[in-house]
Amino acid sequence: MPAMSRWHRAIAVVSLTGLAVAVPGVAQAGGRGGHGNVGGTRQGGGAGGDGTLSATAGGIVWDRSHNGTGKKVSAVTPLGDWNPPACWYAPAYTPEQLRKKLEPIWGAGSTGAEWDSSQRDRYVNGKPYQDFNKKKAGKGFWWDSFVAEGRAADPGAADCDKPYFWVDKGDPPPADVPEALTPEMLAKLAYREIRVPGTEVELAPADRTKVNLPTWAWLDKAEFKPVSVTASVPALDIRATTTAEPVSLKIEPGTEDAVLHPASGTCPITDGRIGTPFTKGSAQKKPPCGLTYLRSSGGDAYTLRATLTWKIHWTGTGVPGGTLPDGAFGAEQDITVQEIQSVNR
Repeated sequence: MPAMSRWHRAIAVVSLTGLAVAVPGVAQAGGRGGHGNVGGTRQGGGAGGDGTLSATAGGIVWDRSHNGTGKKVSAVTPLGDWNPPACWYAPAYTPEQLRKKLEPIWGAGSTGAEWDSSQRDRYVNGKPYQDFNKKKAGKGFWWDSFVAEGRAADPGAADCDKPYFWVDKGDPPPADVPEALTPEMLAKLAYREIRVPGTEVELAPADRTKVNLPTWAWLDKAEFKPVSVTASVPALDIRATTTAEPVSLKIEPGTEDAVLHPASGTCPITDGRIGTPFTKGSAQKKPPCGLTYLRSSGGDAYTLRATLTWKIHWTGTGVPGGTLPDGAFGAEQDITVQEIQSVNR
């Protein structure tokens, strides 16, 4: 029974200063150790003066106001085998809130006498906690696990399988719980909330070109400015900001019959922009960023893919911050390549 109840989840909602805001992609309540939260729970936005949480789940508050905008925004894909954490631990309950949650479960007897007895020992009978830690009311919180929405089936979601544990205010979470909320953990979670604008490059010629005619490619700097997301936990008075800055554009022509400029196909940022806009009289010049198709696309079109690489870094409360794996986001464009027609007299 305990193993089954671990997987009961409920979509969390941020509750901040009385204003409830739906947060897609934020969290689902964990309830590990056989105490799965069933039904609607709320994600607390802070702690009251008496130490009580405003709701029954640990609260991450998101500031996405500096994210990318527009119709084609998207999350970045981490480069390499790293992914943002699928689960984490956060302050969830006061002593009284945890008592009200667990005692009805034990009273129902649905989890079995042996399991209920072991839980009473843990949280009531001093093995190791006494009476839900009521004597510490206002001096700390019970922490619970949470899983990012849509990632309950990820292998990483099973990493947060510890039962509720207590942390005094001002103390760091236990060192053997790497998924506990810290500024660095917040930064990693914010990575998943980053949204960057689309990468449809400017081309000259645009969607139709000729064999052996250089095609210029560039991105206006206004289209790829840095974006960021800030995550904070009022109950812990910590926050972290994760920032993504564009660093280079990689062009894939959609065929082997093409020459890339530069040969690597990767165009770095120079003087605040990627590539150079085409100007009249430059048709036969080799562009600093672009490509030259060597064969006609026939009656079809080649699919050009332009992928922008974003460098990710973070800062957080009381720590210098650091870097996270680069991210990438690409878009595709159809390019028709025609043979140059000549007239024989």
